[in-house]
Amino acid sequence: MEILFDEIPSLDLADFTAGNPEQKAEFVKRLGDAYQNIGFVAIKNHGLSQDLQDRLYHSIKTFFSLPDEIKAKYEKPEIGFQRGYTGKGKEHAKGRNTGDLKEFYHVGQELSKIPDSDPLKSEYPENLWPDEVPDLKKDANEAFRILENAGKAMLQAIALNLELPENYFEEKVAYGNSILRQIHYFPIENPDEVPADAVRAAEHGDINLITLLMGASADGLQVLRKDGKWIPITALPDQLVVNVGDMLERLTNKKLKSTIHRVVNPPREKMNSSRYSIPFFMHPRSEMDLTCLESCVSEENPKLFSDATAGEFLDERLRELGLKK
Repeated sequence: MEILFDEIPSLDLADFTAGNPEQKAEFVKRLGDAYQNIGFVAIKNHGLSQDLQDRLYHSIKTFFSLPDEIKAKYEKPEIGFQRGYTGKGKEHAKGRNTGDLKEFYHVGQELSKIPDSDPLKSEYPENLWPDEVPDLKKDANEAFRILENAGKAMLQAIALNLELPENYFEEKVAYGNSILRQIHYFPIENPDEVPADAVRAAEHGDINLITLLMGASADGLQVLRKDGKWIPITALPDQLVVNVGDMLERLTNKKLKSTIHRVVNPPREKMNSSRYSIPFFMHPRSEMDLTCLESCVSEENPKLFSDATAGEFLDERLRELGLKK
């Protein structure tokens, strides 16, 4: 059935990870209702302490306040900006040429944690760590691990909602190509100088399986409802916002919705202030098969997507975003 949410539903992940069978089943049902309609939920009890969030925000604010020429030392266009720094306006939404008003820093899997026998170890670039901010490595790696674990729990609930085995995604996301992206939407001192159509983050869907976002409380994040209305996403300080990405939409033949969202510019008088946010883009291993699940294809709902692996799909999208040539 269709549900038009006025705000994104709030769920308690502990109901799933530590609840009784009834609480667990209720979590799976409510998650399914949300993901089949608006593609977003807010969750609490995700394991990420306020202390760690504060430390990580402190580290990234320190990094982004460095001079541009120092930050540029950590910029690697030759790896499609998959690790380290991406400068202002380099990324644009699919189908647009105007760069977004943001800069960011990417952290991926720590190669030392991946077994030598795993072929992915040679596929991923090394993380880059700025000498100027020694705490970033510890804080970002710790947050990466906790968010990955929360993501795995969410994928278990998603699997059950799709009537798949609970551990369906486990091997598919082991040492997956996930990215912790620390974003700085920088202050605009003179709003007249930016292109008329430039926004902090133009409307887009995420590429990955699911995204777990901390720091969605600052104004500006909006999600497009099925009836065409933009609704604001607000999360309490102890919540993460978790949404469906394009890979999961593709796997489920659009049963689960990767909903278009954006970050709009603040009112003119507030444009000279910074906004920070930290999404964790949960990716599977590059060899994961994204062919639509047979259970999601029927006469009423014919197959909408050609077959592709996660690696092929990601490559295509990075080119569309201007991050890969």
